Amino acid sequence: MMIDPPIDKLITRAECRYALTCAVAKRTRELVTSESAYLQESGEKPLTLACKEIYEGKIKIVHD
Repeated sequence: MMIDPPIDKLITRAECRYALTCAVAKRTRELVTSESAYLQESGEKPLTLACKEIYEGKIKIVHD
């Protein structure tokens, strides 16, 4: 269960749940495959970090 960021507030960042799920999955894959120091320094799991980035507005969900 995700506690931070709260899922009810995270859902407001996208137009629908499907778009949010796709965006989180895409960002998580990017974090895992890049093997950057950013992920290591955060000390968090890639999924949690991706959700936080979307919640904080660092990553925008764009509709094509």
